[in-house]
Amino acid sequence: MRAIHDVPAPAKLNLFLHITGRRADGYHLLQSAFMLIDWCDTLHFERRADGHISREDLGAPLPDDDLIVRAARALQAAGGAEHGVHIAVQKRIPAQAGMGGGSSDAASTLLALNRLWGLGLTRSQLAAIGLQLGADVPFFIHGGNAWVEGVGEHMQPLALPAARFVVLKPPAGLDTGSIFCAPDLKRDSEPATISGFAANPYGFGHNDLQPVAERLCPSVRQGVELLSQCGLQGRMTGSGSAVFAQLAHEALPAFSASNWAPAGWQARVCGNLQVHPLVGWAWRDK
Repeated sequence: MRAIHDVPAPAKLNLFLHITGRRADGYHLLQSAFMLIDWCDTLHFERRADGHISREDLGAPLPDDDLIVRAARALQAAGGAEHGVHIAVQKRIPAQAGMGGGSSDAASTLLALNRLWGLGLTRSQLAAIGLQLGADVPFFIHGGNAWVEGVGEHMQPLALPAARFVVLKPPAGLDTGSIFCAPDLKRDSEPATISGFAANPYGFGHNDLQPVAERLCPSVRQGVELLSQCGLQGRMTGSGSAVFAQLAHEALPAFSASNWAPAGWQARVCGNLQVHPLVGWAWRDK
């Protein structure tokens, strides 16, 4: 195999995000439900014989040492790969949105290069490499919607009903560190249960990061208000500036085009995914 083209890297939404405490080392203890959606980046991989790793940006330019390049280097070192790769990236998922675009790109890179280079690493081995790159990378490697706890390392599979969502991203982004360092961040939410969540998965809980995010980035509040004006219950996803709301079937035609959103904003109607498109691309653990 010399090339793998049209490799998808789907985004995710945090259906809720509660902070239940903080560890002695400063890391926050979280509970969340991660859901895959069909807003995807696309990556193309061409094997190189010289061992070099190069990247070509087909859309908006990325930082030189982004998570895609770092993932390729980490896998090359961990797997002892002699080959290199040229990676072309069509970036569609907005940055600093709380949608996991960079982590998803890294996960799809690990999965694709494991196959392209014939390394034969298992899903758990790839997830361990991914965890060194970012806390969300293992979620995308494991390949399904998940109930997430701890600092993101504890995941349980979730079955979610099919649904459609409108996702709205303002031009401004958010820095995760600025939110988690805020003194007014709520850090004492009561622990939730999967059974409580399952009774109302698309209306459960809240995002503890949202009040701080709205102060740091007023566009977050504006996005929620825009959804409210359309009769929708919006909330922020993750630690980014994107907001989302579930769409009833009868509301879909009104949101089929993005011309209702303010100039410079990105708006898209997305469906949720039951499994990651690359779920079978890693060796299963025995």
